[in-house]
Amino acid sequence: MANEHAPLLVHGVYSMLGDTKEPRGGSAVTGEGSPKSNPRKLNTFFGVMVPTILSMFSIVLFLRTGFVVGHAGLLHGLLMLFVAYFIISLTILSICAISTNGAVEGGGAYFMISRSLGPEFGGSIGLMFYLAKVCACGVYVLGLVEAILDIFGKDPGSAASHGLRVLPQGYWYTVLYSSLVLLLCLVVCLVGAHIYAKASFIILLVVTVSLISIIISPLILSPQHFNITHTYGNNHTITVNPSYTGFNRTTLKNNLGPHYSLDYSTNTMMSFATVFAVMFTSCTGIMAGANMSGELKNPSESIPRGTIIAVSYTFTVYLLLYLLLSSTCDRLLLINDYAVFQRVNVWPPFVTIGVYCASFSAAMCSMIGASRILHALALDKLFGLPLAPAAVTSSSGNPWVSVLYTWGLVQCTLFAGQLNVIAGIVTVFYLLAYAAVDLACLALEWASAPNFRPTFQFFSWHTCLLGIISCLVMMFVINPVYSSASIVLLLLLLLFLHYRSPTSSWGYISQALIFHQVRKYLLMLDSRKDHVKFWRPQVLLMVANPRSSCQLICFVNQLKKGGLFVLGHVQIGDLDMLPADPVQSQYNFWLSLVDKLGVKAFVDLTLSPSVRQGTQHLLRITGLGGMKPNTLVLGFYDNCYPEDYFLQDPVFCEGDRGEGDHFGVDLPSLQAHFPPVRHAESPRALLPEEYVSIIQDAIKMGKNVCLGRYFFQLPPETKGVRANDNVDTIDVWPTNLLSPGSASYADVSSLFLLQMACVLNMANRWRRARLRIFVCVESDSGDQGWLAKEEQFRDLLGKLRIRAAIKIVAWDNVARMCRGPNSEGQKLTEDFLCGMNALLKEHSSTAAVRFLYLPNPPSSSQLSQEYLTQLDKLTRDLGPTLLIHGITPVTCTEL
Repeated sequence: MANEHAPLLVHGVYSMLGDTKEPRGGSAVTGEGSPKSNPRKLNTFFGVMVPTILSMFSIVLFLRTGFVVGHAGLLHGLLMLFVAYFIISLTILSICAISTNGAVEGGGAYFMISRSLGPEFGGSIGLMFYLAKVCACGVYVLGLVEAILDIFGKDPGSAASHGLRVLPQGYWYTVLYSSLVLLLCLVVCLVGAHIYAKASFIILLVVTVSLISIIISPLILSPQHFNITHTYGNNHTITVNPSYTGFNRTTLKNNLGPHYSLDYSTNTMMSFATVFAVMFTSCTGIMAGANMSGELKNPSESIPRGTIIAVSYTFTVYLLLYLLLSSTCDRLLLINDYAVFQRVNVWPPFVTIGVYCASFSAAMCSMIGASRILHALALDKLFGLPLAPAAVTSSSGNPWVSVLYTWGLVQCTLFAGQLNVIAGIVTVFYLLAYAAVDLACLALEWASAPNFRPTFQFFSWHTCLLGIISCLVMMFVINPVYSSASIVLLLLLLLFLHYRSPTSSWGYISQALIFHQVRKYLLMLDSRKDHVKFWRPQVLLMVANPRSSCQLICFVNQLKKGGLFVLGHVQIGDLDMLPADPVQSQYNFWLSLVDKLGVKAFVDLTLSPSVRQGTQHLLRITGLGGMKPNTLVLGFYDNCYPEDYFLQDPVFCEGDRGEGDHFGVDLPSLQAHFPPVRHAESPRALLPEEYVSIIQDAIKMGKNVCLGRYFFQLPPETKGVRANDNVDTIDVWPTNLLSPGSASYADVSSLFLLQMACVLNMANRWRRARLRIFVCVESDSGDQGWLAKEEQFRDLLGKLRIRAAIKIVAWDNVARMCRGPNSEGQKLTEDFLCGMNALLKEHSSTAAVRFLYLPNPPSSSQLSQEYLTQLDKLTRDLGPTLLIHGITPVTCTEL
């Protein structure tokens, strides 16, 4: 798109040669606009496997594995493990599919979701995923403080320090220690994430050594007994005497089933849902590699391979540890000591160092990942000014403002004080983000877009749908309140972004899905199955210059009753004589006009040597399948000076002249595109013969015809401007007023006219208007046949379910001015036409709009001017009037 000014359209496209360093417009340039290098350096192992493994091991591996096995037992614990990894495995398949379908930039999961589902879903899910990372960082920091206090905290109930136990304990002390740890994370993030990237491999080695020590300890240690004391409240203390048995069949048997009991840290009763919520926090690191996408050499290859290997490795480790604990440790020990691995280790400092390294690493990874997501959101300018500062980076490219944002929010989560308290929130947020990734992949698969060609093929729409269902079910199993609140928050964010109407060049999956479904339903919409009961107007409105036609456009929009509405325009020219098609560049201006008017219309433009030929083209080819125009609407042909609507409506004359509509069309451009209205001395571009021929062509092609006159007198009806709701009446004259001797109220055209009036009366703006039908009779005749006709007409209206007031109009005096029944080509007298016009003014002067019968046009082109003159004199100074000639049966008296 050539003239994009939207803030979301700053993203370039990777070059086919792969030489683009940083396509994100916000981070690829300095303040002076000069490009700066931000090379991608990380490979699969260091960029994906290491951060993913460390994030999934984190604090849960060392401090909550025993908690899970103790409360849930081996069988329930394995069930939780398999369910959790089943869910994340389905999500990993979706991640791999999306990440191998094109270049992945910084922002990881947010980038994948937003570029797949569009700005509304991408922004809302991205913010939710950011909050999940924030809460996860809080979990890891609290877990690290918990591990520190297990070693260095004073004994509960003791005021004196013993050995290394020098740190006082309590809620506010926990918040203080957590804040200090978080401050250290902040310093590292501000100095640069490269420090963490360099140290992550060393941390992984330390964690691996700790794991090896845990696995070999049961082969070395002999059975032991312990005394563990817990303080509940101020004075309530409980001491338990658990034991470590080593590999023991009885211990394994006792640990098979669940035994949910009181959690000593939160003093709440555990259940399957609460334990699963804590356990699932170990599975929330699967996108750690994806979040490093901006630093990966080849993200499309590294993300799938590294994530699958890392998840397989962590699953094996967790499975082994579950079996190990349930076979060697008494359940009392598992339930009452989070740091069970330290108690039963051949050298406890191994585990201590591993806990500290893994916890700090996971906290750092979450803070870095969260800040990168926030930075990506800020670059895309989805949330406006509140996140605008987060787009600022240092000279080295570090988004230090987004790091400060993240630090402040994590600090707020630390006031929870306990890891288990916020574990449920973290799990729910992550499950929602995983469901969104599955939804993105499902939508891409269902849309059947030709450009969705991921190199990773081990997925299908079944796995995506199953992943969505699994995530949503487990969300509500874990915590229905948190789940409902998170979904409500997501919907509010969706509505906010939809209201802001951000426009992007990312591509909208909604458009692809709509195209897919519309094509399918259009094929099912068989015109051979049409029935009069379900007929609706499908209108082609020919517009020469919208400056003088906007009121008519808005009026026809009310008249369509959910049918097709197309604005047609003919550009005079010959493509053979032009270097390019001039029509294509005009579509954006017409579509912007439609947006400003707030009408639900399509636009169809054509290039033709004449207006008549162009109208024929549009009547034949406009629409698709069963959705094709059945009614042609034209402006009236007269010599009146047209009004310039752009000078009347505040939307056009007082709007924001500097802000475009994200498609390169601002208000000055829109006004300049459409030429000024025709002046009184300007010649008509259309000859009378051609105008009447257009009407004849439409009738020959089986289209109904409507001519609109004086609609510039209607008040503005544009979006944001309330029209006058005090609509009085809609007047209908179903008689051919130019042929008094052949008056009929039940021919096809008269019934079509009645139907169109009823359709208008159903529109919101016209719902309060009263429908009046005027029946013209010769009351001076000797017989009383007109009374019978009136009764028949009332009976017809009853059958057609038309609620209207019938007005009897005696037109004897006017009818005498005509020389008998009007046959084609017979000239009507001047007095008759003036008398009929006076009759209409007498009875319909106060109407909001009038519906008149449009007679057949003459077959001879020599009578075209005379035909138009008759219509002109008939409707002169009447106000908004629609002349209608219907050839389609539209009424039905059956169910």
